[in-house]
Amino acid sequence: MAQNPVGWFEIYVQDLERAKNFYTTVLGAQLDRLDSPGVEMWAFPMNPDRAGTSGALVRMPGFPSGSNSTLVYFNCTDCATEAGRVVKAGGRIQKEKFSIGQYGFIALATDTEGNMFGLHSQK
Repeated sequence: MAQNPVGWFEIYVQDLERAKNFYTTVLGAQLDRLDSPGVEMWAFPMNPDRAGTSGALVRMPGFPSGSNSTLVYFNCTDCATEAGRVVKAGGRIQKEKFSIGQYGFIALATDTEGNMFGLHSQK
């Protein structure tokens, strides 16, 4: 495989405004509306010249949020910072920051739509 295995992610939501407010509060990043007929999509910041991938919050009839078995991890400088914003933004902490050895640290949280996600940092 010549490139990173993940090229895009989507987080399905029921209440798009609530989800946008949650992620902009926790991550400190603005989302941009995508032109996607029949589907409401708001993309996380994208920079095709940098490592990693981007994705979007998606509201699509017939595709509920929560109960997913795939975790998206957001890169952070110190994941404790973003984890500290989760409860104030309406989410829940599932597991506070902890070491994953040589691979850094992660924290696990649930957003306002019932989706679990991860926060990852090297310190």
